[in-house]
Amino acid sequence: MSAGGVPVDVVVLGLGAGGEYAARKLAEAGLDVVGVERALVGGECPFWGCTPSKLLIHTAHQGQPWSRAAGRIREANHDWTDDSHAGPLMGAGVRVVRGHGRLDGPGRVVVTTDRGSERLEARLGVLLNTGTEPAVPDIAGLVGTPYWTNRDVMRRTEPPASLVIIGAGPIGTELAQAFGRFGTRVTLLEARDRMLCPEEPEACEVISGVLRDEGIEIRTGVEVTEVRHDESGFTVDVEGAPVRAERLLVATGRRMNLTDVGLDTAGLDPGCDRVETDERMRAADRLWAVGDITGHGAYTHLSIYQAQVAVRDLLGEPGPGADYRAVSRVTFTDPEIGSVGLSEEQARDAGLRVTTGHAEVPRSSRGWIHEAEGIVKVVADADRGVLVGGTVVAPYGGEVLGLLAAAVHAEIPVPTLRGMHFAYPTFHRAIAAALADLG
Repeated sequence: MSAGGVPVDVVVLGLGAGGEYAARKLAEAGLDVVGVERALVGGECPFWGCTPSKLLIHTAHQGQPWSRAAGRIREANHDWTDDSHAGPLMGAGVRVVRGHGRLDGPGRVVVTTDRGSERLEARLGVLLNTGTEPAVPDIAGLVGTPYWTNRDVMRRTEPPASLVIIGAGPIGTELAQAFGRFGTRVTLLEARDRMLCPEEPEACEVISGVLRDEGIEIRTGVEVTEVRHDESGFTVDVEGAPVRAERLLVATGRRMNLTDVGLDTAGLDPGCDRVETDERMRAADRLWAVGDITGHGAYTHLSIYQAQVAVRDLLGEPGPGADYRAVSRVTFTDPEIGSVGLSEEQARDAGLRVTTGHAEVPRSSRGWIHEAEGIVKVVADADRGVLVGGTVVAPYGGEVLGLLAAAVHAEIPVPTLRGMHFAYPTFHRAIAAALADLG
């Protein structure tokens, strides 16, 4: 043991969704656990991501005022205090240390706090869950302006009259529609040829059509060359043509929090853009990693899933390793986009002999009743006769996705799926039509 190192069983470095789960479960199993967090215990999701954004989106879709959303956001995250997350951890026996943690060799962590530094030495090892933060592109003039990221949006007390959003991924697209429904004039800019990559092109076509019908200006395949700000708002130069708005939201993805974690002391590349792990979430000697930093998707449910795998390994318990064949995700536009597994393009790139099936949600009974836009697309490996991916664009598309997620994960044969009963009239009945359309 290193001189001066406080002996513990496990150090959890970063208490976002996966780290919080792992720390609690390990402590409940009787281990001496220290959790290190420099920001709010609970991470991005409850304070700036999943929960507040969906409250904002729900309020917009219901036609309620912004003040209703702002009040519910403050209620949900207790005015950006983390007692509801840190309290249960400490109640389970986790010692929570507030500060910046850095690896200092196998099983060792140095934490810098307001009171100095503390050295920890973990008998079993360290679980790394340092997460991500909003990525800010290198655009001339952007630094120093009062641009927003998703974190700033969640603290607003009223919507702006006009808004430019740079980035048409899930965050940018969701917030574009929400702001538009609150009465904001929205311009959505995307450098790639279409919004919401890498979702299926058919899904992107549906959502872009809906947003344009709602008055949102969408410009894809464009480059933002400069940003300027004055007392009247923002000027965003898009390939020489200026776009004016009161506010600017930067939604160009996430950046891994790996730059000052001490990866080199664990034998890893300090300049890596993700932490590679094996199926037990092991990244190096006495080091496990979970969550966004593993590069398998910035999803709360995936971080907790990985933490479950890591906890089993740390406790020496049996159980399956991490399996990413059926990672599901939802973009909470109206209609929602629910996706799982591989897209058609990804499946072909993987060398599979691919067949696809399609169905139009408006042609289903429930879709016609609700005057809903949407599609279902299924992607099959023709040689094995199983689905490897699927997409649902529909009201409650994330809920309808459940059947496809189970089918991909369990590799249910397509004939078995085709022989099922599909309740009538439901949105998920459109899946039956897509399965019937498979080659």
